Amino acid sequence: MESKNVIAPFVAEVAESKGLSTEAVYWALEEAIKKSFINQLKGGDGPSALASCHIDRETGQIFLAQLKKVTKEEDITDDFLEISPEEANEGLKKPKYEVGDYYEIPASLEECGKAMAMGVKNSFRGKLAEAERSALYEIYKDHIGEMVTGTVQSWDDRGAVIELGRNSIELSRREMIGDEFFKPGEPIKVYIQQVRQVEREDGKEEKPQIEVTRSSEGFLRRLFEEEIHEVYDGTVIIKGIAREAGVRSKVAVYSNNEDVDPTGSCIGPGGSRIQKVVGQLGNGSDKEKIDVIPYSENAALFVAESLRPCQVLGVEMHASYNDLPDGEDVNRHAIAVIRDGQSNVGIGRKGSNIRLANKLTGYHIDVVEESRAKEAGIDYTPIEQLREEAQNERKEKAKALYLEKSRREALKKAEQEAAAKKEEERIAEEKALEEKKRQEEAEKALAEERAREKAKKEAEEAVHVSVKTTTSLESLEKELEAAKEKKTVSQVTRKKPRKITEEEVERVKPSEAAAASTTAMPIYSDEELEEIEQEDSMDEDYSSGYDDIDIADYDRYYDDEK
Repeated sequence: MESKNVIAPFVAEVAESKGLSTEAVYWALEEAIKKSFINQLKGGDGPSALASCHIDRETGQIFLAQLKKVTKEEDITDDFLEISPEEANEGLKKPKYEVGDYYEIPASLEECGKAMAMGVKNSFRGKLAEAERSALYEIYKDHIGEMVTGTVQSWDDRGAVIELGRNSIELSRREMIGDEFFKPGEPIKVYIQQVRQVEREDGKEEKPQIEVTRSSEGFLRRLFEEEIHEVYDGTVIIKGIAREAGVRSKVAVYSNNEDVDPTGSCIGPGGSRIQKVVGQLGNGSDKEKIDVIPYSENAALFVAESLRPCQVLGVEMHASYNDLPDGEDVNRHAIAVIRDGQSNVGIGRKGSNIRLANKLTGYHIDVVEESRAKEAGIDYTPIEQLREEAQNERKEKAKALYLEKSRREALKKAEQEAAAKKEEERIAEEKALEEKKRQEEAEKALAEERAREKAKKEAEEAVHVSVKTTTSLESLEKELEAAKEKKTVSQVTRKKPRKITEEEVERVKPSEAAAASTTAMPIYSDEELEEIEQEDSMDEDYSSGYDDIDIADYDRYYDDEK
């Protein structure tokens, strides 16, 4: 009967309670057992000892062993940590260990004492905490720059403790918005701006530091993306944010679509959209103000717009001053001329407006009232002219972009036409090659046909008659053999000489016979006549059985063929 795995339920329970994977818990338990076993081996001096521990995930069986490094005998310095190859392979039929391997000496948990059990318990807690830190870092390192929602566990003047999933994260007072406050159990949005591992002086890792904030520009950017659809889908682009949490923020927006008003899209009808954003910027007594300004590539106009809600009459760029701070670049300096009596608006409460404008534009801006500007002889460019120049610049840019786009399209079209022409030429060339190939094949076929006809004609002329048998060769041989046995006569029958009767001999007169004998030689001699008579008698005997044979009957075995 198989033993029950008693470790698996324990590991699963711990993993569930700590929010860890079962593999991480198994690792922590293995490391704790190994550490306690090493401490037991050397009686407190265990860090120099070597050991291994593995827990079978299926059966829960624990494999524990002391390790010794296989070292050449002459190089061994500590018998407790090292062993020679000869000693390690002693008793083995085939050598198993080589120099550099680790020799295992199995150990049993039953042989371990109570002190080791207590050591496993304490070490296991530490390894679990280490596993939690690693898991926490792995989870949140990929969420830097994102906004998450947690729950307030506690709050005081120093800050708040926020629960994110199974983890508790501190939100310091300086990372809050103004004088906002929270109640336990209340949901809260925070922006993850940094996650980093921290090591102590002894080399041990502390719990990863997850820095969250509500006062950064990133938090405000994510709120705009949540509340304003045009920002979320990219129709309106946030070009820059300058913020003093709880006081004022400036957001520069831009749109590539001329039909979309970027500032109007963010503010909304009657300020409805921007109020949704402001409503999430703390619940303190002083609400944070947000200035949405249009971004412009014209630096002077951008400087003028950045001072909103102050109305700027004009701007002078690259001004020269004697009281510039040390290291200040004079080329990044600007003078904004405003109406008389609006210095407080231009500078803002405690100088917040001018500070944010400087931060947003990257220029050191001085605000000068109109009367003072005239006295100082400041030659500024009026705001109307700046807007006209910016409009012209935008048109020129749009024109340049259009021309560039047209050039690229024309170039692309020309390339496409060239490619199409080249493709047509290639197709035409392939068709010409195919046509030529077809003609060559047709000519070749015609020549072969003519050659076959010529060969056929020559064969017909060379062969006049061919004999074709209408029966099998075996049957023909049998019939010929039978004919030979019967001594068949030739195809042409010999004509027998006519026999002269006695009456014809008597009618010949002696005188006539004498005359004939004197004038001509006899046709046959007496011996020849006797032979003829003998042949006649034989012919009569042979022909008596073959008079009814017709030679034409044998013509069926032959057939004339051209």
